[in-house]
Amino acid sequence: MTTRRKFLTTAGVGAAASLAAPAVHAQSTIRWRMQTYAGGALAEHVVKPAIDSFNKIAGDEMQIELYYADQLVPTGELFRAMQRGTIDAVQSDDDSMASPTEVTVFGGYFPFASRYSLDVPVLFNQYGLNEIWAEEYAKVGVKHISAGAWDPCHFATKDPINSLADLRGKRVFTFPTAGRFLAQFGVVPVTLPWEDIEVAVQTGELDGIAWSGITEDYTVGWAEVTNYFLTNNISGAWIGHFFANQDRWNEVPERLQELMKVCFEQSHYYRQWWYWGGEAALRVHGDKLQLTSIPDEEWDQVEAAAQAFWDEIAAESETKAKVVEIFKQYNSDMQKAGRPYRYG
Repeated sequence: MTTRRKFLTTAGVGAAASLAAPAVHAQSTIRWRMQTYAGGALAEHVVKPAIDSFNKIAGDEMQIELYYADQLVPTGELFRAMQRGTIDAVQSDDDSMASPTEVTVFGGYFPFASRYSLDVPVLFNQYGLNEIWAEEYAKVGVKHISAGAWDPCHFATKDPINSLADLRGKRVFTFPTAGRFLAQFGVVPVTLPWEDIEVAVQTGELDGIAWSGITEDYTVGWAEVTNYFLTNNISGAWIGHFFANQDRWNEVPERLQELMKVCFEQSHYYRQWWYWGGEAALRVHGDKLQLTSIPDEEWDQVEAAAQAFWDEIAAESETKAKVVEIFKQYNSDMQKAGRPYRYG
């Protein structure tokens, strides 16, 4: 696995050399710096193909330099850095980058808001979330470019989880909102730099990870340091986005703005099949993680708690209440639609 330190000694040097010796067309080339929430191995799938495509097509007109998790600034400072213009663009969920908006709590894994990855683009494109996100970010000088789905949220742990009782006291790396929700079941949420997670599990600082599905567990090396994968999840898909500093976005010609949108949409599509296929294939053919499950009748307690959590969040503001109402309406529609939209 490519570590951040190794990446810094290779790609970082390349980037420095590029700055020291600009291309012939440097004066007319628009240059952006984008940082992703993802470490090197994961970024190879969740963002790098899209940036490579954009740079290839845009050529001398515009180039985006991609930086991985925590390379320029810590992930928790991404929003402020983008707002100030230190970074031109960001790929992240709202929650991880500490966005100061009313919709931040819904980024990443909002408990049981989605069952499948396709729920996310439908919620944004057909149920009105795009308009809410655009309005909220416009207030703080940031362009919300697009939203997409990532993988579901499962537990990968050193010890087996076969009941809710097994979660008690487990120190788990997870997202802020997911951690807030899971704490009621005895989970101890832990925040660490992304690159430190593998070692933290090895040394016993962490008992597990609730940050991804099984595809990422294998891709980034977490399957090497954990033993079990819980098939129950608290969300069917992570909600992530592409953002840009509004002033820098406005400076880009409309044609290149459109190209950026198209490349980012291709990134969303790539993840749809990469995660969907990966989750199934690694459950069936993966040889590093043993699957465990919490019985449905017991897991129903977690789903019921999610509904109470939604109401708790909705009571915090008018905007949050509007988003929660959309989630409720959408999930009600899917339930009424029946199979294959919802089972049981």
